[in-house]
Amino acid sequence: MSARTFAAIVLLAGLGACQPEPLMASAADGEVCLGAAEKVDAGQTLTGEERDEARVACGRAISATASIMQKYQFEEAYFAIAGERYKY
Repeated sequence: MSARTFAAIVLLAGLGACQPEPLMASAADGEVCLGAAEKVDAGQTLTGEERDEARVACGRAISATASIMQKYQFEEAYFAIAGERYKY
């Protein structure tokens, strides 16, 4: 292994260690997202904390699913909660 290759590996490993650990989606994220959207659609008001939690849960659910139909449902829920489209 050349010194240049070794230095690149060490540099990339170091950069990876500096990045914050990504939040992993859970099965409950979809439920939180859709549940909050149902509350909003029913006319209930979410607290700031509930809205922030639901927005994060929707984002994780959108990122975690491979189903186009589920992505659409989570994006619509995100729109109902945040009042804006999800930004990839």
